[in-house]
Amino acid sequence: MRIERDSLGEKEVPEDVYYGVQTKRAMENFQVSGRKESYYLIEAYVKLKKACALANKKSGKLEEKKASHIISACDKIAYGGFEDQFVVDIYQAGAGTSFNMNVNEVIANVALEDMDESKGDYSKIHPNDDVNMSQSTNDTFPTASHLAIIEASEDLIEVLESISETFDEKAEEFMDIGKAGRTHLMDATPISLGDEFLAYGSAIKRASENLVNAKKDLYELPIGGTATGSGTNTPAGFRRFVIEELNGIFGREFKPAKNSFELLHSRSQMNRFSSSLRELAVELNRISDDLRLLASGPETGIGEINVPEIQPGSSIMPGKVNPVMLECLNMICLQIEGRALTVDSATRAGQLEMNVFVPLISHNILDSVQLLINFLPNFRDKCLSGIEADKQTCRENLEKTPALATLLSPEIGYEKAAELAREAAEKDMTIPELAREKKILPKEKLDEIFDIKNMVENKYRKKDDHR
Repeated sequence: MRIERDSLGEKEVPEDVYYGVQTKRAMENFQVSGRKESYYLIEAYVKLKKACALANKKSGKLEEKKASHIISACDKIAYGGFEDQFVVDIYQAGAGTSFNMNVNEVIANVALEDMDESKGDYSKIHPNDDVNMSQSTNDTFPTASHLAIIEASEDLIEVLESISETFDEKAEEFMDIGKAGRTHLMDATPISLGDEFLAYGSAIKRASENLVNAKKDLYELPIGGTATGSGTNTPAGFRRFVIEELNGIFGREFKPAKNSFELLHSRSQMNRFSSSLRELAVELNRISDDLRLLASGPETGIGEINVPEIQPGSSIMPGKVNPVMLECLNMICLQIEGRALTVDSATRAGQLEMNVFVPLISHNILDSVQLLINFLPNFRDKCLSGIEADKQTCRENLEKTPALATLLSPEIGYEKAAELAREAAEKDMTIPELAREKKILPKEKLDEIFDIKNMVENKYRKKDDHR
């Protein structure tokens, strides 16, 4: 053990760890979930500290030797291998002070080790005075959160592109398969199974575009505002220097806050991204529900598609196989929808010059993104890519739906078409069968109306949509 001191006194810290006394206090105080911060946030925070050290060096506030060791430590940590040193629970001190100090202490002690100095010898490099120079938790935690969400969203958007592409591939495969449409869960006019899947892909694309647009707001950063937005204890040019360094580190075009007080008060940018994430979850949830309905059966449900069988579905019913990947997607989406409500409530709970709940906001967003990044590729490979159409069931359902009477109403009128539908139901006949038996139109005309291609024609589909 080594002895470290902070403003509250001394405390023992294990000799081999890179965190310090303030982190140790947080570990003792916040034994809550056992869950730690996302690596997206760890990496973003460390890179932010590097940018701040470079800015402090450029402004002449941080001596060059200290700056070079802090920068080197940040590079080493960002490269990986120190994840187990970031030990503060996600439920912690308001604003994230505990995690900010965890980051500061790890950077300081990695730098000290590189200098062949003892861990905890903060007279050489101090977590607060040097690593946290010109900064506050109040501006660094939301800034690091913006950076982390942007990086995580890039990975998610890439996954979503592959999901929408897979839906499009399935749409092409299914485009010539006619089936009964359904509105109010009741039979409706015919559609193509391919058009159903094309719509699912389109919905994912739209939700992904909303995420991209929401992400743009996060490029405006609160760094430099320090404690309350006024920039207390920052040297001239610090904020501009940090933004320049971050743009170089991340290869992006970040901007300083238009109003630094607003960006410490308000977490609306993060909340907007969370809302877009919730919209994505709602769409994925809806699509998953649809696919489960279409796959229901195998004998007493709709059964127009078959999903891959990947594990037994029941501990009591032999041979039962359930749509488990779709069910898992539902659960993930419900979790994300609930977290969005938490983010919304935490955003509203900010008071006066800051929002102390930013760690909760950041965690819920990043963890939701991570759930989708983890699961969606598996969902694509083990479920979506393997979905098959049951052509016979689709055809049978299409032929016997009374909604086919709708196709006759332009020729014979609504009332006569409705009478035909009722009569077909009473006689247990299909609409085409009864129409031909009654010879309500010439055979050639009925053949044209009930031709499968004509029945499922989509007048609004672009030519290049049917690839």
